[in-house]
Amino acid sequence: MTSTTAGGRGTVHRDFRPATKAMVGAQVVVSNVVGAAIVLGLAGYVLPTQSLVAAPEGALARNLWTFGLYLAAAVLVGLVWGYRWVRVPPLPAESDDEGAWARHRHLARRAVLGAPMRITVVQAVPWVLAVLLFATINARFSLTVALTVGCVVALGGIATVAVGYRLSELTLRGEVARVLAEDPPNRLGVIPGVAARSLGAWLLGTGVPVLGIALAAAASLLFRDYYTVTRLGVVVLVLAVVALAVGFLLTALTSTAMTTPVIAVRNALKRVQDGDLDARVEVSDATELGMLQAGFNEMAAGLRERDHVREVFGRHVGREVAQAALADEIELGGEVREVAVVFVDIIGSTEMAFDRPPQEVVAVLNAFFGEVVDVIESHRGWIDKFEGDAALAVFGAPDDHADPAAAALAAARALGERLAGRDPGAGIGVSAGPAVAGNIGDARRYEYTVIGDPVNEAARLCDVAKGLPGRIAASDAAISRAGESEAARWCEVDVVRLRGRSRVTHVHAPS
Repeated sequence: MTSTTAGGRGTVHRDFRPATKAMVGAQVVVSNVVGAAIVLGLAGYVLPTQSLVAAPEGALARNLWTFGLYLAAAVLVGLVWGYRWVRVPPLPAESDDEGAWARHRHLARRAVLGAPMRITVVQAVPWVLAVLLFATINARFSLTVALTVGCVVALGGIATVAVGYRLSELTLRGEVARVLAEDPPNRLGVIPGVAARSLGAWLLGTGVPVLGIALAAAASLLFRDYYTVTRLGVVVLVLAVVALAVGFLLTALTSTAMTTPVIAVRNALKRVQDGDLDARVEVSDATELGMLQAGFNEMAAGLRERDHVREVFGRHVGREVAQAALADEIELGGEVREVAVVFVDIIGSTEMAFDRPPQEVVAVLNAFFGEVVDVIESHRGWIDKFEGDAALAVFGAPDDHADPAAAALAAARALGERLAGRDPGAGIGVSAGPAVAGNIGDARRYEYTVIGDPVNEAARLCDVAKGLPGRIAASDAAISRAGESEAARWCEVDVVRLRGRSRVTHVHAPS
């Protein structure tokens, strides 16, 4: 059954594929051959054949010929009947409204999901008629023969129907997956569930043959003329072999139908554990197993969505802040932390915005900030915010840092080297000290940021840096807090009183 898309009509379910029909026909023939083999085997060892042989009309030969002809006719009629009955309804006309197409999808879904049961009915009806036919034919010879023949044919029919149902489920798995791809199962319908499958496999594969053994034992007590000790032993042995063979076949088919979806989910879970969130399983069952498959796909979709949100959120506020927010660790307020701050501001941004088109300005800013983010993150810093043509980077918040001042100074030097000779250039200011880091705003809208004197000082030093040869300026607070190896790379170049500050700042630059 092919699936296409017709405009806004969703998935269009056409009839079963020719290959699927051929496979279904083949399994109907195979299951009936299994049933016929059981009937013939039981006829040779279970039936009171001496009564049939002794009948003047040659009843044994008549039963065998009638059975062969009836079986061939039943298979042929079953194939034709099944071909006409087990099919998807024809597509609506192209001019029909959406309601007609929706009804078609619903009917097509029911037709596919109910196909195994319909195939079972197609196979069961001829066997029921066969039981009545052969019991009636042999009633003229003996009531015992009629009952025995009827039981034998019934056992063959039960085996045929049970095996056929399981084979049709496996054969139609691909077709079921196509109709469930658009509308996965979310509750149990008329399809037998896992428990019903297991009980049915035992009942039809083991319970019925064992019941046959019990009936044979009862018959040996009622009709002692037909059942000697030896014959009873043979009958019990044959029925036991049938029980073992049919029971094993049904159990194997049932376990295959039940374990295949579970194995698919297990393998997909392994892929998710390995980090592959694109893992998906084919929903190929309409029972609890299909609900399990559909549930896994929903879970994987939720994980993909959460991972996407985390990624986008992390790009907006930083990975560390995003992880804390997703872990429900957000509270308004802050804490005093020892941090280092790098403030970067483009030189001549006002003139650039006036002289260049907006698209070009945005492209220049993005390229510039790309360099800033790369350097800051490589030194374990965090971009607090972008402020138009400037960027504020923090070391020591929200995550702890062993030496935030040294990391900030090293990042400033590395960024200065990258931006050297670039147009536009940028001033870089570095400061360090205690600051308040936390969530500022309201419960309905807040952001994580750092507030304190180091932030203000770094912003002011950024203006001072624009007049220095290397365009990098660091405060003595940052130098004094840095490790010796990093502090030795800097030297004092000026002493200034920054705007808004009451004391002077000793300005340092890379030596």
